Amino acid sequence: MHLKLSPMAFALAFALTGVAAGVAHADQLADIHKAGVLRAAVFDSNPPFGLVDEKTHNIVGYDVDFAQAFADALGVKLQLVATNPANRIPLLQSGKADLIVADITITPERAKVIDFSTPYFVSGQQFLVPVASSSKVEDYATARIGAVKGTTEEQEVKVHFPNAHPVSYDDIPLAFAALRNGNVQAITQDSAILVGLLADAPDKDKFKILPELLTREEIGIGVKKNETALLAEVNKILVGLEKDGRAVTIYDHWFGKDTKTPQPRNFHIATE
Repeated sequence: MHLKLSPMAFALAFALTGVAAGVAHADQLADIHKAGVLRAAVFDSNPPFGLVDEKTHNIVGYDVDFAQAFADALGVKLQLVATNPANRIPLLQSGKADLIVADITITPERAKVIDFSTPYFVSGQQFLVPVASSSKVEDYATARIGAVKGTTEEQEVKVHFPNAHPVSYDDIPLAFAALRNGNVQAITQDSAILVGLLADAPDKDKFKILPELLTREEIGIGVKKNETALLAEVNKILVGLEKDGRAVTIYDHWFGKDTKTPQPRNFHIATE
């Protein structure tokens, strides 16, 4: 038997369905408070943003310190979810992580599928090459260039050097290994990661970072689409960290003049 709804009844049924959907959509910030845990996707092999400490075997790094600051501000425990560049967004979308705190560049394409906080780090893309190689970026226009899969650097190689031969790797240590054995003539990543990579390399004297920046990249915290309360809270915490100086303290701990990866802090987290 088929029932025919009147226009008014159909409209009422549609409205009730919308209400039910709204109720079913949980507020992720509320869920974090209820669970008492913030799950943050972080790198475990991209120093100094995220790496495994040799002594404690814990994941530490610039991003980890920010993730801890978020958890502290929310009054919950921090659970780190190790990730790589290609898996960051899937972890967030699948609900296995509440935030991406893993050196993720803000791009229009990514902004279609996740939301971003205000930038908390600014970097730029550079090349790492053997010390005897050319110091001119344009000389790598037809070279084999290693990049990490799922990164903006991988895409920018194709844009800036359409005649080059990009080779993708799961993480930056694998790309560096390919450079060492001659499978690629250069590898590319944002400047801070390359500095950290080279600082810990036993053969660092054999390589150099080219000074030219291919891009200026703003790094943000990734939040699941339409989680407006959580995004607003993340931005509020970031502003607070900048205002009270903790953001500078975190930066200096990992990029200050006495670290392995010294870089001047030429940005501020927006406070307005």
